[in-house]
Amino acid sequence: MSDAADAAALADLEGWRTEGFAARVHYRGAGDRYSIEYYEPSACVLYWKVKGDGETAVPVGRDTVPDPLRARVRADLSEAGIDPEVESRQL
Repeated sequence: MSDAADAAALADLEGWRTEGFAARVHYRGAGDRYSIEYYEPSACVLYWKVKGDGETAVPVGRDTVPDPLRARVRADLSEAGIDPEVESRQL
């Protein structure tokens, strides 16, 4: 699958939205809220923790993200035809 099709394929999954070359979804994990972004050009996943106001988000390391949430993101990537190993890529 080409990079251009990656975000579009994610957008077909529940909760995912595309914005140009990126796809984003919001999930809850261990009582916290996260915004997860997939970027086509670099084929990477970024995690943002959303503060209580729902407006402010800060980037977080994937080692701080609950494992079940990371597994969900990998499953979504796989379902969209994207190698789920990109979830663990370091920038």
